Amino acid sequence: MNLELAGQTIVVIGGSSGIGLETARRARAEGADVILTARDAERLKRVGQEIGASVVAFDATDFERLGRFFEELPAPVNHVLVTGSGPYYALLAEFDFNKARRNVESHLLLPLQVARNAVGKVRPGGTLLFMGGTGARRAAPGLALISALTAAGPALTKSLALELAPIRVNLIAAGFVDTPLSAAILGDQLDARREHLRKTLPIRRVVGPTDIAALAVHLMANTAVTGATFDIDGGQQLVEG
Repeated sequence: MNLELAGQTIVVIGGSSGIGLETARRARAEGADVILTARDAERLKRVGQEIGASVVAFDATDFERLGRFFEELPAPVNHVLVTGSGPYYALLAEFDFNKARRNVESHLLLPLQVARNAVGKVRPGGTLLFMGGTGARRAAPGLALISALTAAGPALTKSLALELAPIRVNLIAAGFVDTPLSAAILGDQLDARREHLRKTLPIRRVVGPTDIAALAVHLMANTAVTGATFDIDGGQQLVEG
C-alpha cells in the first residue's frame, strides 16, 4: 500500500473529538505517528488508546505551557493541525468582552503562538494547518467579532507562509460541520439545522468531520500547497450567502 503519511509525525492540537480526532484517525490510517493534545485528560487518554496515538493534556491557550510542549518534543514533527473553539456571537448590547478576549486568543493568538514555536520543530516542507470558517463572511448583527476573525485568517495564513517558509501554512475554512461542538452550540435546534442543510445544500447531505479530515490529510501530503485557504462547506455559501 502507498500510505501518504508513512513515517511522518502529526501533532493535533485539540484532538480529542470532532475534526481533530477524525484527522488523527485518518493520519494514522495513512501511516503517520500522531501526538494529540487537548484539555480533558481523561477523554484524551481514552481516544489516544483507541487510535494508538501519544497524548499530552494541557490548555493550548496557556501559551507558556504550549511553548514547553514544543520544547519537549523528542524530535521534529512533520505537520501540526490546530483546531479552534467555537465562535462567539453577540449583539453589542450583550457583548461579553471576557468571552471575546478568549475567542481572540483561540482564533488568532493561538495560531501565532503555534507558528512561532514551530520554527525548528516542524520539518522543512511540513505543514501548519489552521481551522477557520465561512459562515461569518456575511454581515449580520451579532457577527462583528467572528466576522473580523474570519477575515483575519486568510491574511494571517498568507503572511505566515512567507515568513515560515519552507514550512507550509494553510487554512481550512469550514461551513457547518456535524460535530459535538456544533451540537453544543445548537442544542435542541441541531436536528432542524441538519434537516435544513440536507434539503438545501447542493451535495444533499451534511458535512461531517471525516470530510474535513480528508482535506486536512491531503494538504499535509501535497507539498506544493502553501498560503492558501480552502473552503469546504458543501456549497453552503452558494445557497445561504
